[in-house]
Amino acid sequence: MGQQKLRTALIGVDTGGQLFLEAASGTDYFQIAAVADRDGKAAEAVAERYECAAYDDYRRLIIQNEFDCLLVAAGLHSCDEHVRAAMRKKCNVLKAPPMARAFEEAAGFAQLAADEDVKFAVANPERFSKSFLALRTFLGGERIEHVLLVTAFCSVAAERRSAWQSDPKLAGGGILLYDCYEIIDQIVSNFGLAEVAYSLVTNTAGDRQQRLSLTEDMAVVTLRFADGLVGNVIASRHCEVGAEQEILRVYGKNTILKVGNNRFSVSDGCGQIEEKSEFEDDMLSRMKQVLENFALSIISPDENELCSSGAENLSNMAVIEAAYLSARTGMPEEPGRILQMAGDEIVNPAHVRPGQ
Repeated sequence: MGQQKLRTALIGVDTGGQLFLEAASGTDYFQIAAVADRDGKAAEAVAERYECAAYDDYRRLIIQNEFDCLLVAAGLHSCDEHVRAAMRKKCNVLKAPPMARAFEEAAGFAQLAADEDVKFAVANPERFSKSFLALRTFLGGERIEHVLLVTAFCSVAAERRSAWQSDPKLAGGGILLYDCYEIIDQIVSNFGLAEVAYSLVTNTAGDRQQRLSLTEDMAVVTLRFADGLVGNVIASRHCEVGAEQEILRVYGKNTILKVGNNRFSVSDGCGQIEEKSEFEDDMLSRMKQVLENFALSIISPDENELCSSGAENLSNMAVIEAAYLSARTGMPEEPGRILQMAGDEIVNPAHVRPGQ
């Protein structure tokens, strides 16, 4: 393709979609050719800003055009068949997290991408977060002895949820799938696939019958890894509007690491801080790096390995699927057995390091 820009379309012009567009327009690799949203007026307003075509029909967008890339910010309940149609037309796809609504759907996307020889990736901006890169560097330097426990806490404001996200059939899951996806990605990419997952989920509905028919607002997931490592993910959607939090802690024999809110710190076993770093990167800068990596993996694949491919993200989906299955059965479940369903030909056991 040389220096030619990738002809690109976007599905979904909500906040996530506009972040895609702002980041893409801030690079040298994308030509925004069209945007689509079920809200035609919203699509037209965004299209006017980026001087491109607007559609209120996802099917027409895909059938009537030829694109190099499709950016997907809309919920899959509204566009899953159109994403598959785009891949069959040899269009590369970058999707906002989560990868899919369930593991089976995710495996289908990964398999189709392999069959059509196109890229399918998940936009995980935290892969390029300086605080999480600092964590990876610290772990890679073997400066922590025998990691024993990993804990993650995710808190989000209730107003973030769209109406369809409360419907299990449309959304596939709640806070665990949509708001904890990237923190689970960090756990999996740094510590590998958990052997066992056990979880409890609930929501704020008034009675038991309502709770069964809505996606979860709160979740607790316990993970067991090889070599005695255990993990815990706690997620909560609260009513008040306030700062969202995403915090990861790693406990070694004599060292505690903490990542969150653009900060990384190292403490001794008694909790006394020995090192502390603060960073100024933001979501837009991280998303630009996601998009640049995605574009270069298409333009110059031999020199630029794709970060956060669909095949790699199947491990995240296997952990989440095991957690939801455990919540239903009341028993521990094995992500590895779920991952095997995808087949060895599309599962990449080696995790790509951020920035590669």
